[in-house]
Amino acid sequence: MPDKPLSPPGTLTRNRLVRRIAIVVAILVGLVVAGWYATRAKPVAVLTARVEQGRVEATVANTRAGAVSACRRAKLAPPAAGRIEVLNIHKGDRVKAGQVLLVLWNEDLVAREQLSQHQLLTATAHAREVCELAKVAASDARRSRELVAKGFVSPQAVERTDADADSRRAACESARAQVKEAGARIAASRADTARTVLKAPFDGVVAEVNGEIGEYLTPSPPGIPTLPAVDLIDDSCLYVSAPIDEIDAARLQVGMPARVTLDAYRGRHFEGRLRRVAPYVLALEKQARTVEVEVQFDSPDLVRHLLVGYSADVEIVTDARDQTLRIPTTALASGNRVLVLNPAGRLEARTIGTGIANAEFTEVTAGLRRGERVVTSPERIGLQAGIAAVEAEPATAETQAK
Repeated sequence: MPDKPLSPPGTLTRNRLVRRIAIVVAILVGLVVAGWYATRAKPVAVLTARVEQGRVEATVANTRAGAVSACRRAKLAPPAAGRIEVLNIHKGDRVKAGQVLLVLWNEDLVAREQLSQHQLLTATAHAREVCELAKVAASDARRSRELVAKGFVSPQAVERTDADADSRRAACESARAQVKEAGARIAASRADTARTVLKAPFDGVVAEVNGEIGEYLTPSPPGIPTLPAVDLIDDSCLYVSAPIDEIDAARLQVGMPARVTLDAYRGRHFEGRLRRVAPYVLALEKQARTVEVEVQFDSPDLVRHLLVGYSADVEIVTDARDQTLRIPTTALASGNRVLVLNPAGRLEARTIGTGIANAEFTEVTAGLRRGERVVTSPERIGLQAGIAAVEAEPATAETQAK
């Protein structure tokens, strides 16, 4: 076989040089790509919520904690001062209207009442006696007038019988007045005795008793409140009283629906209605002017177990929209701006139109479509339009525990 012709020395050198350059270029490109990949901006994980249809409510909430109150609560004390002789109740007892709660020492008043009753009996018997004599005297006077016409008695005798009849009749009227006076004394004595007896004005539960048998009770002087002898609560009727900012008071109307939440029953709310808006502004401080409102429960039987004094919050619904486009209120930044995670995986800033809102949801009137995803923390540092983002998985109870 004939031998292959040998390549010229210059051609071999150029081929090796080209291969070396290609290898160097490939290495440099690989380093650049690797460096870009290592230093590229990673997508930011964000929590999002879907734009959906649902109910949105405009609400008014209390500025400070309210409290569960009883429709009727009386701090009772006998109007008279005295030593406690009988105490029929203890804290927590349930009592009926008219039941005797305590009695002060009143033997002197009872004795005076009995004396008045005896005086009434005496006055009644005396009146009966005097009035009978008056009837006899009137009859004698009538017969004397008949006899004087026949000439059997003198006119002077008739005058004497008439005068005696008039005197007896006046004595009868005086005796009857004494009977009424004795009856009035009995009523006064009974009233004095009643001032030493404390009765329940309504059915309820005894919340507090300040006193023991043998202790002395004194009524409160004018303008100086003292502890009541008995604190009685009618827990069959409960409501919530809470302060509302004066700015929101004009939006309230009696009858608006409301929700009540209690610290003692977290995660549960009770339905109610606004029953009263105070006709004045309460100014505890110049910077805190509030209006007191009262919310009654829709189902009194479901709240009988609640305790008077429970801390409570109210949320009064002033307006509502059903099946309207809405987003979480936390997704709304200042200026009605939201960040939308578009299908390309980048954040897009939009200014939207809004309607009614509360702490949970805001109505969307323009700028968003159903199904789009909005970032629920747009004010987070580092979030801005144009950056890459991915949807983060919501934290679960297990991941939070870790």
